[in-house]
Amino acid sequence: MQDTGRVAPLRERVERLHKLSVEATDNGRPALAARRLRQGLTLLGWSAPTPGSVTPGSVTPGSVTSGSGVSGSGLSGQDGLLARLLTSLAHAEAEQGRTGLGMDLLEQAQRCAPPAELAIVHAQRGLLHLRTGSNALALRELDLAAPMLVDHDRVELARVLLNRSVIHLMTGRVRLARDDARQSAQIAHAHGHEVLAAKALHNDGYCDLLLGDVPAALAGFARVEPLYRDVSPGFLPVLALDRARALLAVGLTDEAGRTLDRAIDGFRKQRLMQDYAEAELARAQCALDAGRVAEARTWARRAELHFWRRDSTAWALRAVLMRLRGEFARTARPGSVARRAADLSGRFEGLGMPGEAEMARLVAIRALVAAGRLPEAVAAAAASPAARGAPLDVRLMRHLTAAELAGAHGKRGLDLRRVRAGLALIHSHRGTLGSLDMLTGVTALGADLAARGLTTALSGGSARHVFTWSERCRAQAFRYRPPHAPEDERTAEALAELRQLAQRMHADEAAGQRRPELRKRCLELEQVIRERGWQLSGAGPGLALASTREVEGELAADDCVMVSLFAVDGRLLALTLGNGRCRLHELSAYEPVAEAARRLAGDLNAQAGRILRPAMRAVIEASARRQLGIIADAVVTPLRAELAGARGIVIVPTRGLSAVPWGLLPGLRGRPLMVAPSALAWSSARRARSSYEPDAGSAVLVAGPDLEHAEAEIEQLGAVHPKAKQLRGGLATVSATLDALDGASFAHFATHGHHERENVFFSRLDLADGPLMAYDLQRLGRAPGHVVLSACDVGQAVVRAGDELLGFTAALLYLGTSTVISSLTRVPDETAGRIMMTYHRNVAAGARPADALAAASADEPAAAFVCFGAG
Repeated sequence: MQDTGRVAPLRERVERLHKLSVEATDNGRPALAARRLRQGLTLLGWSAPTPGSVTPGSVTPGSVTSGSGVSGSGLSGQDGLLARLLTSLAHAEAEQGRTGLGMDLLEQAQRCAPPAELAIVHAQRGLLHLRTGSNALALRELDLAAPMLVDHDRVELARVLLNRSVIHLMTGRVRLARDDARQSAQIAHAHGHEVLAAKALHNDGYCDLLLGDVPAALAGFARVEPLYRDVSPGFLPVLALDRARALLAVGLTDEAGRTLDRAIDGFRKQRLMQDYAEAELARAQCALDAGRVAEARTWARRAELHFWRRDSTAWALRAVLMRLRGEFARTARPGSVARRAADLSGRFEGLGMPGEAEMARLVAIRALVAAGRLPEAVAAAAASPAARGAPLDVRLMRHLTAAELAGAHGKRGLDLRRVRAGLALIHSHRGTLGSLDMLTGVTALGADLAARGLTTALSGGSARHVFTWSERCRAQAFRYRPPHAPEDERTAEALAELRQLAQRMHADEAAGQRRPELRKRCLELEQVIRERGWQLSGAGPGLALASTREVEGELAADDCVMVSLFAVDGRLLALTLGNGRCRLHELSAYEPVAEAARRLAGDLNAQAGRILRPAMRAVIEASARRQLGIIADAVVTPLRAELAGARGIVIVPTRGLSAVPWGLLPGLRGRPLMVAPSALAWSSARRARSSYEPDAGSAVLVAGPDLEHAEAEIEQLGAVHPKAKQLRGGLATVSATLDALDGASFAHFATHGHHERENVFFSRLDLADGPLMAYDLQRLGRAPGHVVLSACDVGQAVVRAGDELLGFTAALLYLGTSTVISSLTRVPDETAGRIMMTYHRNVAAGARPADALAAASADEPAAAFVCFGAG
């Protein structure tokens, strides 16, 4: 006779341990789950092998054995509870990297499971196959489990559908993935299982990512985050990993890297080794996209080792592919890479992974081209089918590979057509993005294509053809008008708190105090605001590229010549356009000129706002003159004949030369200069200029706090512009300033300014109630026409790949402001005051901004003010 008095409490204890283990698993804590499951098995008198006592594959029937515990317990080998314990333990062990042990435990579970529990075993085996990348095997098991659960266990069915949606995601079947995810969410909600519902919503967001809608994906992830935080915080690192993948899809490698570092730390603490290795692989992608090849190979090797330890063959091969891509970028033996990449492609084919197989084939073809083995490359390309529904990186690689193959055969026209088609993919992708962060970041995805196109154009095209290609490859974000900043409640609260904290920090600085916790909180708020901006959808198609003939006509109308600088293979080149001519000039090596620009900025900043001993001042001034001479000798002297005779000069700088105060250079001092990110940006600004009629009544003059000369400067300017609205003292608030700035024909700011290099969207001007940030400008209904920023260094910009610019001045230009006058470095107060007064008198007398600034600063040796835009 069974001792039923002992069986019931025992079973309740075991069931409770199983329930607690499931909760631990749902919270991403597999080690805790395994401990609880082993406690349950011990209570049942069963002894499961410990991790250190076996090697993968060593558990045989009977290894999980009945012990000498409770006899006559009524729990036979056919009991479903035992099968569930073993099944759950299999998952917990596999999540910690012991996949072989997990599979063996499932074999034992299947032997003792009653028919009603077999579906759970199939479901768990499917999950283990899924985690190791064996998608076909995983799908087979889950397809077996799903119909068995429809009338038996709806919550478990929701889990199966959730996991099956992941398989569909990994194999590119997005519609099926979304159907399964949404059905899983419905079932989970109906049964009050919020953890499962959150995971299903997470997968639904990932569907958006695979469809190329990054803002929608990030919005979905943002909805999931508070759910995870409330009911399943252990899955926050998984969400961070997918958010990082979304950021990589728009070229934001720095932000993706920081997000991945947090995810890796979380996975390490939870001992989630599969996710840990996946995050390492994403870190390798991050480094490769940023051009840090050695770092990428290191991360890929780490991930590969961890995947092999888990028997995750498919994932390990992905890591091998990443390592090969890094090796190809630096190798002197492309033939070896070609052979290994071709072999790898075959292995991916065998695993049913067409996207990875194609990427490996493309790497092999590029390596064959680099090795000069063109017949083999042609044969490989002919036998290389394009994977359906391939992700953007594979499609871009197709075009780059085809371009290189065409170029190797001397088919220059086909080479450029394939590059143009690849860049068009990025242009289309950019049209789905709403934030300036993403609009500028996504250009990095096409860096190799852009370099290929420009190099090919240089190899045999006319100067006009090179000019067209240079425009196709630079500052493409200026083809779009960013949408208005989000004004939801959470963003508004974050902005309000950020302004309050900024004021408190400013007061602390004045009192000689520092509170690091305030700065930390500010960074958190900035991230909240920035992430909300990432969720903005795009504005659709952008402006068409400006044709060379159109730009020439506009230059002729303004009596100007354009100098467009660009760097290729370490060389600095210039295109001059004007006077009916377009000419290409090879100037010098790029890096010495860029280094001179960096040193010049340091010298000018050192001179401003300090009381220096005469000897030190002489040293700094001599250094500044030396750097100006280096830049002038490289850029101005070779172009002297082209620049002669024109009223003004439009300069399109590149990379580090965006920081050059061109008006200080010998040969350019006193000449009207306009600086623009591209010919299109200058042309657009010029057209915008005509839409702002001179209207002193819509002008605004703003004085910020704690700046000694600000009130006096605005009072003096008020005499020059008597109809302009003045905002001084407590009236110069952020809201009042934005209201006055909206659509103003002209605005002048006498305020402290700060260029935030680490987070340029929060570069700012100090006002009475806190900072006016670059981010705030996106709230304007219409951009002001002409803005003067007498604040220090807010003319600076962060230059991303493709000469994409970010900063306070750039934010105004993106919005459509025609002309911005701002400084690239600190300027002594007395110097700034003299220049500003003379400048405004000249403008009031009818001079164009560029002419007015040239005349005002001609005799000032430290005038780092620049006229950006149309001038």
